[in-house]
Amino acid sequence: MQLTLTFLILGATIFAFMTNRVRSDLVAIVSLLAFVITDILTPAEALAGFSNSVVLMIAGLFVVGAGILRTGLAGMAGKLLLKWSGDSELKLFVLLLVIVGSVGAFMSNTGTVALMMPIVVSIAISIKESPSKFLLPLSYVASLSGLITLIASPPNLIVSQLLVDRGYDKLGFFEITPIGIVGMIVGITYLVLVRNILLPKDKSRTQTKAGYKLSPKKIIKQYDLGNRLFKMHVPENSEIIDIPLAELKLPAKYALCIMKIHRKSHEGINLLPMTFQEMAGPTSVMHATDELYVQGEEADIKRFVADYGLKMEELVDGAEDELVSKHLGIAEVLLTPNSSFINETVSSLGFREKYNLNIIGINHKGGYKLQDMADHKLKFGDAILVQGAWDEIVLLARETQDVVVVGQPKEHASIAAATGKAGIAGVIMLFMIGLMAFEIFPAVISVMIGAVLMILTGCLRNMDDAYSHMNFESIILVAAMLPMATALEKTGGMVILSNGIIDTLGGYGPYGVLIGIYVLTVIFGQFISNTATAVLFAPIAMNAAIAMDASPTTFMVGVAVAASMAFATPISSPTNALVMTAGGYKFMDFVKIGVPLQVLMFIVMMLAVPFFFPF
Repeated sequence: MQLTLTFLILGATIFAFMTNRVRSDLVAIVSLLAFVITDILTPAEALAGFSNSVVLMIAGLFVVGAGILRTGLAGMAGKLLLKWSGDSELKLFVLLLVIVGSVGAFMSNTGTVALMMPIVVSIAISIKESPSKFLLPLSYVASLSGLITLIASPPNLIVSQLLVDRGYDKLGFFEITPIGIVGMIVGITYLVLVRNILLPKDKSRTQTKAGYKLSPKKIIKQYDLGNRLFKMHVPENSEIIDIPLAELKLPAKYALCIMKIHRKSHEGINLLPMTFQEMAGPTSVMHATDELYVQGEEADIKRFVADYGLKMEELVDGAEDELVSKHLGIAEVLLTPNSSFINETVSSLGFREKYNLNIIGINHKGGYKLQDMADHKLKFGDAILVQGAWDEIVLLARETQDVVVVGQPKEHASIAAATGKAGIAGVIMLFMIGLMAFEIFPAVISVMIGAVLMILTGCLRNMDDAYSHMNFESIILVAAMLPMATALEKTGGMVILSNGIIDTLGGYGPYGVLIGIYVLTVIFGQFISNTATAVLFAPIAMNAAIAMDASPTTFMVGVAVAASMAFATPISSPTNALVMTAGGYKFMDFVKIGVPLQVLMFIVMMLAVPFFFPF
């Protein structure tokens, strides 16, 4: 009876994954509860997955990957290599895929694609090629990069842990690298050959305008703020000292705006004064030795400086570094169709008082208004440029009835906080890899050390930033799916499934059984996540290997490889789903391009896996 219930729950779970109508983590939790309610698993057995080292390792790797992304380390490396391509489209295509494979060896394939998509789209447009020609290969190579190192994908970690649980040696950090390199070479070669035949080239199918919003640095360039930002010093005898900004009426008198104030703290024992910055507001009062960053026309700025006895200073680091920092930033705000701001003037909004943000520019029908804005009447379609604390911009983003904040202020705040720390992130990544490669600590501890260092060194803004980059859907999915193997083991289902494969294909020896398991894993992997696929088939493959007195490592590697071959449908991998909209792809594009690649990789991997991992 319990065996029948186990197969019914398992079948219902797979069906729910394939229909994709309910989130996969919720499906996994419901299945877990079903095993407990039917008394197949005890509560302790059902919850054992949440303490599994693989789950903790995956969580830690999300944090490490976020640090690499936030500091711009991966983006810097990608842009540098892309410059080498020159005017050659072929060289660009190959270099791009090599970069993706290299980056994807050390971070999740989803993170890799999310990182590279804006770069790929901008480059494609600049060379007058359709982004759709590059985005699907980007997704496929990101999946293949999961075979280069142990930490590159969850299936690798799952099969390695299963080997340890059954008393075998775990996979080394670079043990599967030869398989990954073979897969990358074959995959890139295939994509190069078919890029002008199978890949859609219709530019009208891409949705780049909707998908890529302005970053703060692009906003600065678009509004030409760099040439309108001036730095000045407040001397001891300046007449501006101790006067609130509201009384000075600077916008009306000089058509300028004080953006921010750099100030030294003189409180307490002044052995090492701390420098901090604050946004200038109506109640702000200037102190001697303050540094002011002011936006306006040069002639107006000079009048202001002369009238108040200020001293002009040169902007050494440039406007981008001064306008975007860890705490302060800028963002573009769009008015919604039913916004209460429509037909209101800037002065009547009370924007500074209500949102604690400054309006420093208006985009009206493509024209940029940066002065004399007080009496401008806002219309639907206008964009407002706001400046202030990132936390206040995030709060404004929640005011969805009146405005929509373009882009993701939390993302930009984190990137600004980590600016200049790419080298630190690189050292941490290499340090973590070294710890794992030389097995100084268990792999999960090495990953946790790397994750903690990313936070302590400021590569991530804070713990909230770290948590926000954990894909909890994947983490919960793995933790809730792992006990399914226990249920199959307890009820004898594992033996039945492995024996069924052996009875069907055993006459062909271990090689025939490996082919059968590989094909089944690939088929299921087109409809359910690679993580769930590995969790389901790794124990079956392990039992089959033991029953045939073959090397379990060979079968485990076969499952990990097959689980990464999700090419034929847009729902088979998050990376496929990511590029589908941005590239304007249809379902049949994945079938047309992915199925031949599946067949090619099957032939290659069924030769490569037994070669590098003999039976």
